[in-house]
Amino acid sequence: MESKSKKIIVIGSGFGGIAAALRLRAKKYEVTLIEKHQDLGGRARVFKKNGFTFDGGPTVITAPYLINELFELFNKKSKDYINIVPLKTWYRFIFEDGTKFDYSGNEDLMKDQIKKINKEDSKGYENLVNFTKKIFNKGYIELSDISFDKPFSMIKHLPALLSLKSYKSVYSLVSSYVKNEKLRRILSMHPLLVGGNPFTTTSIYGLILYLEKKWGIHYSMGGTGQIIKGLERLMIEENIKIIKGKEVSSFIINNKRIQKIKLSDGNEIYTDNVVCNADPPLIYDNLKINSNLLFSLKRKRMEYSMGLFVYYFGTKKTYKDIEHHTIKFGNKYKEHLEDIFKKKKLNKDISYYLHRATATDKSMAPKYHECFYVLVPVPNNLSGINWSVEGEKMKDLIINKMENDLLPELKKNIIEDFYLTPDYFEKELNTKYGSGFSIQPKFSQSAYFRFHNKSEICDNLYFVGAGTHPGAGIPGVLSSAKVLDKIL
Repeated sequence: MESKSKKIIVIGSGFGGIAAALRLRAKKYEVTLIEKHQDLGGRARVFKKNGFTFDGGPTVITAPYLINELFELFNKKSKDYINIVPLKTWYRFIFEDGTKFDYSGNEDLMKDQIKKINKEDSKGYENLVNFTKKIFNKGYIELSDISFDKPFSMIKHLPALLSLKSYKSVYSLVSSYVKNEKLRRILSMHPLLVGGNPFTTTSIYGLILYLEKKWGIHYSMGGTGQIIKGLERLMIEENIKIIKGKEVSSFIINNKRIQKIKLSDGNEIYTDNVVCNADPPLIYDNLKINSNLLFSLKRKRMEYSMGLFVYYFGTKKTYKDIEHHTIKFGNKYKEHLEDIFKKKKLNKDISYYLHRATATDKSMAPKYHECFYVLVPVPNNLSGINWSVEGEKMKDLIINKMENDLLPELKKNIIEDFYLTPDYFEKELNTKYGSGFSIQPKFSQSAYFRFHNKSEICDNLYFVGAGTHPGAGIPGVLSSAKVLDKIL
């Protein structure tokens, strides 16, 4: 049994890093969390501008029990720290021809809308939901918090995964149940929430469809940043040491073990184990350890998720008929995704996700104002796109589209705005190639084929977060900390 006062350093304070720090603290480890920014949260950072509060990133809260568990580890109640509320309409989908579809947990409403689009697909939808329940029971309930660090750990689950058609893509799985193209788009879009292309992401990720149905979609009052704030308070109460505004500049390694980490201010900290919430490929780039041939090949063949262009804006006009989450499809779907993922080029026929926090929470903006962000999938930085040139063009394109599609007179009503490009993800969030979600969730990059939770080349290095098992998204990164719970 290991001594319980062992020192552990956690690098990075996204949801994965914070969850890891708390889980290890509950096991009586001495935990230090290091964050390069002055604020915690990683992708879930918060930007405040003239009375507007903009959530940096994840705003779709699913499986909130995973957040509550972190408080329960210390016999505390999450409601004393945070306030997470369910949403009635989960997403409103809008097509170029003006068709609207309100996606929710209300199955009667769902089937009515499906019948309006295509009567025959109502039964297919029902069968699809039942099938995604099976995937969910295997892929999420059984496998999301176990470690896949040995080939056998993967081999023994392969027959079950193959019987669940894991070799198919999410789009192809959905298409085998529903025939209408609009419904296919609506029911196959979930991989985009975790950085994958619906046409290449393994159908295992079809489980997200059922995961939403099981626990609903929620919003954290005050924004996702309030969850980070509540967890930070919990960490301080539980004596986790938090160092902000300092970056880990290098590792001091002896015999394949990290003995100390060196900070940007020159300070060195001794440690027994290191848990990394930073992007695995970037950490491996900086580890001065000779890796074996197999691991080098694995790294070389990795394919990265798309990049994100995120435009944040506050308006002096209110837009009462806009839902909390809106997904607007462009004309093209497959071709557009191919441009982003394969050809790595920009396309004017964009699809976008619009987040209107003020639909649920008026505290996010000054009175009679609205707070939004719009997220557009774009190629990652392997594209060579010069964002200092293309950024403004993309912003103008998005504003024009939104003004035509959803938000009349938008241009003259924007009073606060800024945007983030893949450059921000690469430079500020340290993701390789500025990818929004680390590596893609393809079958050949899932479970054992993903970056392992326990490093493959360094004896006391562990990973949590989007790039390791089980993957991106809040449930994924919180589950990666549960894997750590079992292996450390």
